[in-house]
Amino acid sequence: MHILLKKLSFSLILSFICIDLTSEAYTVKMLNQGATGVMVFEPAFLKINVGDTVTFESTDAAHNSASIPGMIPSGASPWNGQLSRDISVTFEIPGVYGYQCTPHAMMAMVGVIQVGDDNSNIETAKNVATQFKSSFVMNQTRLDEYLSKIN
Repeated sequence: MHILLKKLSFSLILSFICIDLTSEAYTVKMLNQGATGVMVFEPAFLKINVGDTVTFESTDAAHNSASIPGMIPSGASPWNGQLSRDISVTFEIPGVYGYQCTPHAMMAMVGVIQVGDDNSNIETAKNVATQFKSSFVMNQTRLDEYLSKIN
């Protein structure tokens, strides 16, 4: 029994090490001006795996990254970074995540991350996006464009 417990403990520890070795790290820049226009995240759409980490880099001042209420999977933790500060988010729940720069949301400074192949919350995300984008004063189709990349 004691040997079995040791083997089980070793296997469990090894599996955690393997998960850490296979997770990826991504960087999303928060920009005043990017390749696709003004007030953008770059890249604004990512497809990543469960356990991967995204660092939202404060490349230009006065931006943050915050999850959009209602546009994250059930059970996922929301985030709300400080202005002009990097924030790293590890995605443990598969699904579709919408995020924004809070002070520039009206300028459609938004992005979308798909975690894994689970897109079961896409309809909810699209419904929330319809309401959310009604406050955009420019780039009306930006969020729809990013959501259309979900597969």
